[in-house]
Amino acid sequence: MNIQQLYEFCLSKKGVSEHFPFDEDTLVFKVGGKMFCLTSLQKWEQGNPSLNLKCDPEKALELRATHEAIQPGFHMSKKHWNTVFFHSDVPTKMMVELINHSYDLVFESLPKKIKQEIEKTEN
Repeated sequence: MNIQQLYEFCLSKKGVSEHFPFDEDTLVFKVGGKMFCLTSLQKWEQGNPSLNLKCDPEKALELRATHEAIQPGFHMSKKHWNTVFFHSDVPTKMMVELINHSYDLVFESLPKKIKQEIEKTEN
């Protein structure tokens, strides 16, 4: 997966928008106004890309124990966020699953009204 594929994949999900709320480097994808994926554009350019993804706390611990490339979330709640490094022991298929898991967690936490509005929209 490259940055363009990540970009297209995240934006293909219902209700997703892109933002740069922190600086010009950190690309943030949100659903319903809440973050589910963050990445540094500079790290992609340097060939060392990673994503910060929300994760179920128990699953997060399991993933960290079994994958060197999955670490506690950098600059995020270590309980609920992981930093996942590309080009390591996490295959692309698993990276997609982790992005989907993050999106689903955030989407499910949204108020019912916002979820219904998102579900009505077309992507």
